[in-house]
Amino acid sequence: MATLSIGNCINYGWETFKKRPWFLIGALVLACLISAVPSLFGPHPHVGPDGELIEPPITAFHIIISIVSIVVSFLVAIGLTNFSIRAHDNVEGVQLSDLWYPKPFWSFAAAHIVAGIAIGIGFVLLIVPGVILMLGWSFVRYLIVERGLGPINALKESWRITKGHKWQLFLFGLALFGINLLGALAIGIGLLVSVPVTMIAVVHAYRTLAT
Repeated sequence: MATLSIGNCINYGWETFKKRPWFLIGALVLACLISAVPSLFGPHPHVGPDGELIEPPITAFHIIISIVSIVVSFLVAIGLTNFSIRAHDNVEGVQLSDLWYPKPFWSFAAAHIVAGIAIGIGFVLLIVPGVILMLGWSFVRYLIVERGLGPINALKESWRITKGHKWQLFLFGLALFGINLLGALAIGIGLLVSVPVTMIAVVHAYRTLAT
């Protein structure tokens, strides 16, 4: 059974980041900007004459914008997953074009929805089942993007490779949360470093358990 080392994963992410820091930061900023575009056209609350916050009425246009926003968020998530895998494997060879990888959109969206519903139910029941499901399906997106698995097979495979490692993954998740929290506390600018590092660290964990 593969052994997951939290320190090795984080160190790999950091060492990889140091090789092309500005490029990785630029790619992250670009992805964030793309994600934010649909919201610019969406409804925004405004303050009325009496100081009360007024929510705008929902129209067909706003519904369309919401759907577009969801689609864009999925595409960005897929692109960042593909980008992270390629950056992990060859940071000198990864390109901005790797952020565009729409091929597994439907499988990715279906798996995201199924997992989201199941995890949500788990959290509502006793919290712990939701955490276990979330840990067991940690690598679904990577299996869909890299191996081209369908949503159900990706869920099954992620569950298989994480078997016996859920406690390690839980501690790993806490460590990554702590790193990004420190990044957020650094006036938010630190996230430009912590997010790419943790993204690559997660791919390293995936590579460790999937081999």
